[in-house]
Amino acid sequence: MTYVIAEPCVDLKDKACIEECPVDCIYEGARMLYIQPDECVDCGACEPVCPVEAIYYEDDLPDQWSGYTQLNAAFFERLGSPGGAAKVGVCEHDPPAVKELQPMGGQGQ
Repeated sequence: MTYVIAEPCVDLKDKACIEECPVDCIYEGARMLYIQPDECVDCGACEPVCPVEAIYYEDDLPDQWSGYTQLNAAFFERLGSPGGAAKVGVCEHDPPAVKELQPMGGQGQ
């Protein structure tokens, strides 16, 4: 199990979670942030600092956002496990379901 970032992050990308993550496993897509499940150590440091409550332990993900577990995994299909987000930068390959969402009014659009 791991933590998952859900829809409230789309077009917001506050990044407070990135600052708290001790293992640098939160990667930035074009429209939202994603947690690399193989790099996450399940410490939970990211969850309480998210201002829009977009981060959930996988088992606690609300039903309305249950698809974000798969979307999170899809983001890493091409990227793999690079061993740290800082050396990768922004990755412009959000999964199609995220790309196709209407703009959420945040800073990403």
